[in-house]
Amino acid sequence: MRASRLVTLLLLLQNRGRMTARQLAEELEVSVRTVYRDVEALGAAGIPLYGDAGHAGGYRLLDGYRTRLTGLTADEAQAAFLAALPGTAAELGLGEALATAQLKLRAALPAELREHAGRIQERFLLDAPGWYGDADRTPHLAVIAGAVWARRAVVLRYRRWRAPEEIERRVEPYGLVLKAGRWYLVAGGPSGIRTYRVDQILEVHALEDEFAIPDGFGLAAYWSGYLADFRARLHTGDALVRLTPQGARRLGVTPVGVGWTEVRVPIESVDHAHGEFLRLGTDIEVMAPAELRDRIAETVRNLATRYEG
Repeated sequence: MRASRLVTLLLLLQNRGRMTARQLAEELEVSVRTVYRDVEALGAAGIPLYGDAGHAGGYRLLDGYRTRLTGLTADEAQAAFLAALPGTAAELGLGEALATAQLKLRAALPAELREHAGRIQERFLLDAPGWYGDADRTPHLAVIAGAVWARRAVVLRYRRWRAPEEIERRVEPYGLVLKAGRWYLVAGGPSGIRTYRVDQILEVHALEDEFAIPDGFGLAAYWSGYLADFRARLHTGDALVRLTPQGARRLGVTPVGVGWTEVRVPIESVDHAHGEFLRLGTDIEVMAPAELRDRIAETVRNLATRYEG
């Protein structure tokens, strides 16, 4: 533990230049007294490190000195690929490893590139989840991620929308996908490869059983096919509508001219389209199917009656 802390202290000074004992203590989450002892240990080991007294003082390395202790551990290398999503790394249990990996990567860069990397982190941030709705609770995500890394099977107790609502199943976790702020597990099981929402996993038990990914399986290719199939099942019909230019833009349709645009749009169901089209108010007129047109007309009449007087 101390050896790791000493390396981290050394990399902090290499990356940031002069730092006070208080700043180092905060970064390392130790006492100032511990920092003093660590600095003495590094000096005794021959590291050209010295301190300046006074208000603007602090510890720094001799100009030109660079450590080559920048090798990444397995966890740090995995975390480095999640560097754009620090929240994601934390959810997977790799938050501390990500911070250490980024420190080591910066230490390995030439000065000009290290400065450039710092500017990128200061000016660009990727925040994947959407605006609305609370983040899904995924208390079992770290266990699932560990099973994915280790290629070990798990037993899930899972909640689904159809009966029976709760099932227990042994699965082999092939990979995890983060889509619009929601985690999905892709896993092999008795019925082939299936996709599970991680926030719907009620309980998980890691097993010692190891497994091998089937030949020809690729997570990206599977997910692309899964999305295409999902969209095909989702849009089971279409509707003929007329849209104002504003309505067309809100529905993602390119308006034709300055008047109404007539277009066919895919719909999931009459019930779903009824709610979605009502959001457009007077910017849409449904022409077909007749069932959908009648449903919307009935809703509009009921609303008019409710708000009369």
